[in-house]
Amino acid sequence: MRRALADTGPLVALLNRNDTHHERARGFFRRFDGVLFTTWPVLTEASHLLPLHARAGFVRWVARGGVTLREIPADRISAVATMIERYADHPMDLADASLICLADAIGVTDIITVDQAGFDTYRTGASKRFKNLFLP
Repeated sequence: MRRALADTGPLVALLNRNDTHHERARGFFRRFDGVLFTTWPVLTEASHLLPLHARAGFVRWVARGGVTLREIPADRISAVATMIERYADHPMDLADASLICLADAIGVTDIITVDQAGFDTYRTGASKRFKNLFLP
């Protein structure tokens, strides 16, 4: 079974009809046969970016298994901060850093993201590149 990380953009696009990536997100989620993993920072960011009326439905979708939520262990928080500092010349936020930390923890480098530039630049702790499954 395919495993991938889910970044904020495709999650927001799936539930926001006004998002420029909405149709691509609908198609991707219809076709994807696997497990998507994400983190609390990604869910928080997505919830903040969704219209108010879509937020509760989003959380219910997550609860039904739309994505699998994985924790970042407390002993990895310092590593997250180090990643944010390492990519200071490129806009890395907490959500992105948490996904890289998760990639290291579970060995998954396939990702769905609209942040192609960011994830073309970012590398895992083992210097592995990310493969974006959400590209058109």
